[in-house]
Amino acid sequence: MRQETRHLYDEFELLHALRNCPEVLARAATVTGAELAAQQVLRRDFPDELVRAALTLVDLRRKARAKFDDAERLWLDRQGLEQATPDPVAKHKARRFSGLTWDYCSGIGSDARALAARGPCIAIDANPAQCLRAKWNAEANPADGRPILVCADVERLTERSGLLHIDPDRRPGGSARVVRIEDYVPGLEFLQRMTQGFAGGAIKLSPASNFGGKFPEAEVELISLHGECKEATIWFGSLTSPQLWRATVLPSGETIAGHPLDEVADVRPLGGYIFDPDPAVTRVGLLDVVAVRLGLGRLDGEEEYLTGDEGCDSPFVQMFEVIAELPNNPRAIRNWFRTSNIGQLEIKCRRIPVAIETLRRQLDLPGDMPGVLIFARLAGKARAIVCRRRS
Repeated sequence: MRQETRHLYDEFELLHALRNCPEVLARAATVTGAELAAQQVLRRDFPDELVRAALTLVDLRRKARAKFDDAERLWLDRQGLEQATPDPVAKHKARRFSGLTWDYCSGIGSDARALAARGPCIAIDANPAQCLRAKWNAEANPADGRPILVCADVERLTERSGLLHIDPDRRPGGSARVVRIEDYVPGLEFLQRMTQGFAGGAIKLSPASNFGGKFPEAEVELISLHGECKEATIWFGSLTSPQLWRATVLPSGETIAGHPLDEVADVRPLGGYIFDPDPAVTRVGLLDVVAVRLGLGRLDGEEEYLTGDEGCDSPFVQMFEVIAELPNNPRAIRNWFRTSNIGQLEIKCRRIPVAIETLRRQLDLPGDMPGVLIFARLAGKARAIVCRRRS
């Protein structure tokens, strides 16, 4: 039966109370309807704070399915889940590590458990509750390694043996997400010192961060998962590869490396196909390298879309067959679609501002075929290109 609580749990106590009461989690996972109504039902048998914590955890586990196969067994908080590395990305990075590894700012332990499967791993976080979550998360899957969890301030540690993985806080103090590395915690100066202190390692950054030129001689790898750029990884010391710029697409694991100035792709007229490059390719600056290696050209010197007369099967680009080229004119676009066989339409643009939902409402789509409308510049002129997806 429900017992009244006379004090507020702290976060650490609440986690233990929740783990020791699996029935509230089981009930929370089955209740339906609005959260307030669910709380009222569960409060008949469980303390208020335990009910709120259980419902929050159940909700986070549902959201975590996109990142983790074992999401239903994980211990999560909102900020920890947002910053956690998805399993495929963590396992991809862990393949470069061997021997003793330190995982600084380990959070809920998504990287730590992948690193521990490769060798001894000491995971460090200043938040006792996060260390507890990381410990339990490492125990959730028998296939994962078992990191040693230590609650400490990483900026006070002096041990530099082994390798380092660090995931600095991009929401310091629970604030809004920051982009500049200088605003991370620990910040840029500390991260740069670590590249000199350890024999080798990796720094996890947001793909939107200002990493360019911040870590000379380091390798920059942009990693995408299912077409979404997830991480910029700065490899330093013994873990760098001969090529310092790399794009990797997961889950296939295909990777391409080079230097942004290695190749210059030619600008071509629109061919029979348009290719949309993976965001990891464009963010790391290897668009021209990919274009030349695949035998493709650019539609415009400032446009990321590529083109070619033949189809091209590559994990680094999505392929679209061109159906029609239209002026970037709302009336011309409406008139074309009014007599087309297209019934479902995907609208894409990179450099040209388009009010996508407004345009979608204006279009009459009488058919039953899927189509794609791409707005792009062709030799400096904005055009609307109707396509069908081929990959």
